[in-house]
Amino acid sequence: TGKDVVALALHHYSQRDQKPFRAVNCAAIPENLIENELFGHEKGAFTDARSQYLGIFEQAHGGTVFLDEIGEMPLAAQVRLLRVLEQREVTRVGGSSPTPVDVRVIAATNRDLQQAVAEGHFRRDVYHRLKVVELSIPPLRRHPEDIAPLIDHFTSTIPGQNGRRRFKGFSAAAMRVLEEYNWPGNIRELRNLVESLVFLGPDVE
Repeated sequence: TGKDVVALALHHYSQRDQKPFRAVNCAAIPENLIENELFGHEKGAFTDARSQYLGIFEQAHGGTVFLDEIGEMPLAAQVRLLRVLEQREVTRVGGSSPTPVDVRVIAATNRDLQQAVAEGHFRRDVYHRLKVVELSIPPLRRHPEDIAPLIDHFTSTIPGQNGRRRFKGFSAAAMRVLEEYNWPGNIRELRNLVESLVFLGPDVE
């Protein structure tokens, strides 16, 4: 749906735009590593911890942290996250002294977090701390009028083979088909389609 683009826009059009932007996909990191990635660790905290490591929150001090797929975050990590949200401080894995951090936190999910809370898969206190301002980003099938300008944008930004773009656009009939399509992969699926056509479409002189 473009939630990473929205997160970047919120960062760049804010007073934090000169500070770091750090993003992490909570579903892509193994459960045993996510706390280390988010909160860092002290030297000797575990076998391979040969030096101190600053986590995402410390790396983004003064800027923005984007937590994608927050609904997949393990409960143990949510406890540490709550401390960041409430106390504005981070305690590294293996450490005892908290470090102050100043970050804007943007979280995104495709899950129903209220249902996850009711089922015990997501902490209620974390949910309410995150839900200060809520933005609903509709799937592509809900705004088909944006398909044409998105195609124009992708066509102009994706370089063709040897500098030549084979794909020159869709006919009116093809556009109607695209606008009626469900787009389960959202904007990424549309970009992949355009990218394939740019490289694989018939030569156009």
